[in-house]
Amino acid sequence: MTGRATPHRPSQGTELGTAAPFVPQLGDLAADAARSGRVGVVVALPCEGSATTYHLRSPGGGPAWSAPADGTTLRPVPAMATHATLLPGRDAVYDHRARQGSVSVEIHFDDGSTTDGALILTVAEMERLYAQTDRLLQVHERALGDAP
Repeated sequence: MTGRATPHRPSQGTELGTAAPFVPQLGDLAADAARSGRVGVVVALPCEGSATTYHLRSPGGGPAWSAPADGTTLRPVPAMATHATLLPGRDAVYDHRARQGSVSVEIHFDDGSTTDGALILTVAEMERLYAQTDRLLQVHERALGDAP
């Protein structure tokens, strides 16, 4: 597993333990549990000027809201997966007892980081994937035939 290559939040270092408290900084994304998980960008910190609370604003704009200065209602927003690619040099594995296949993949996140994972497929999903990739290969071959 490669782990996170870069932090998702500017204030998060590359080393983050499971017990590390979330202390949002300016520009961080945070989900506010007191507002049903509403996500906002931290635009003001407690004790910065006259602010005694965190101030957040929706990433797309809109009215700001406040969160307690101790940050207890704020949670980090994880990076979102954007796509997965097959890992080279790894064979697919079929588990007869579970009736599932597994393919090693690298998962890419919107912050530029990656991690290794597995795509687990049932027999029906493998058949559907086979049909879809077969159609893709046919389109590719036709395109090669049309090329000058």
